[in-house]
Amino acid sequence: MTAHQRALSASIDPVKLDRLAEVAVKVGLQLRPGQDLLLTAPAVAMPLVRRIAEHAYKAGAALVTPFFSDEELTLARYRYGHDASFDRAASWLYEGMAKAFGDNTARLAIVGDNPMLLSGEDPAKVARASKANSIAYQPALEKIVNFDTNWNIIAYPSASWARQVFPDDAEDVAVAKLADAIFSASRVDQDGAVAAWEKHNAKLRERTEWLNGQRFHALKYSGPGMDLTIGLADGHEWEGGASTAKNGIVCNANIPTEEVFTTPHCRRVSGHVVSSKPLSYQGTLIDNISVKFEDGRIVEAKASRGEEVLKKVLDTDEGARRLGEVALVPHSSPISKSGLLFFNTLFDENAASHIALGQCYSKCFVGGDKLTPQQIAEQGGNKSLIHIDWMIGSAHTDIDGIHADGRSVPVFRKGEWA
Repeated sequence: MTAHQRALSASIDPVKLDRLAEVAVKVGLQLRPGQDLLLTAPAVAMPLVRRIAEHAYKAGAALVTPFFSDEELTLARYRYGHDASFDRAASWLYEGMAKAFGDNTARLAIVGDNPMLLSGEDPAKVARASKANSIAYQPALEKIVNFDTNWNIIAYPSASWARQVFPDDAEDVAVAKLADAIFSASRVDQDGAVAAWEKHNAKLRERTEWLNGQRFHALKYSGPGMDLTIGLADGHEWEGGASTAKNGIVCNANIPTEEVFTTPHCRRVSGHVVSSKPLSYQGTLIDNISVKFEDGRIVEAKASRGEEVLKKVLDTDEGARRLGEVALVPHSSPISKSGLLFFNTLFDENAASHIALGQCYSKCFVGGDKLTPQQIAEQGGNKSLIHIDWMIGSAHTDIDGIHADGRSVPVFRKGEWA
């Protein structure tokens, strides 16, 4: 860490940073004695990584193994790499990660890179590198989306990210503001953070239990620019907050989280919808997304900004034009109230109800841990190399649950739980 980076890290409240590390280990992962931990993070997040390692070892971790990324190293590839290199990815690394997850290693990811890092690079090269990485990552990704092990994602306020969120502030002020926003959204801005998460998880569990009791056949969305019916997968199950991984450990995959979510039927989505917030994707801001669904598939797609990138994403594979997740978030969520655009899906998806293109979660099926990939597909689950969330909810969104016999039940009115 450079002297400049050390000076910026001094803008981050050390007490709250330590609480975030503690919550990641005790709530996000609920790490068990003797369990290994595999950790990925931007190199600038070292202050948080060190605190996580400390809390992990106090919790009885057998071994904490970090992997670091660096923005300058990433840019070096685009500036000097040979053309053929953009079709390569470290498959050996992801195969090793898959083996680790299969051996009960916990997974923790820290996000914090500049969301617009690749905005000045060749979009074709970015798309090629992303696709190669997605293919190579599949063995490890399958362990994550199937919840084979306990995993968690949290965030660190890097300077490059803070400059995007607070462009008019001095760098140290921007970092301090982003840090405060992360701490608030992650419920670590006050004492008793672990207890606060227990209370929040209980509230989310009430929502999922009600939705699972309803057994809706579909959700009907209406609002400005929106007339959309999303069929729900056969045997779908709503999840939210804490959930149990296949290794028996209860974990909170995302910190922060305000959503309850399930698997849509990938062949039963119809109508049209527009995005309510921009999507930041690999250095491109995709704004005013407008799509039309027929028989579950996107047949028309437009965007006022980033349309070329959006269409490349939709052409990733057959499943990229179909939905893998539908999530409900009230407009009054803390992240929505902050009024901030984080340019980061971990936060922005918790400001509004959203949908996700691509891969579904097998966890979101009744008995999903026992279903084969073929059974999941037969019940309407989608398969793809991608999983990209984008926001469609607002203060004007109404959502109705539709039963198989056509009965309608209000779920959301004007962006809030009915």
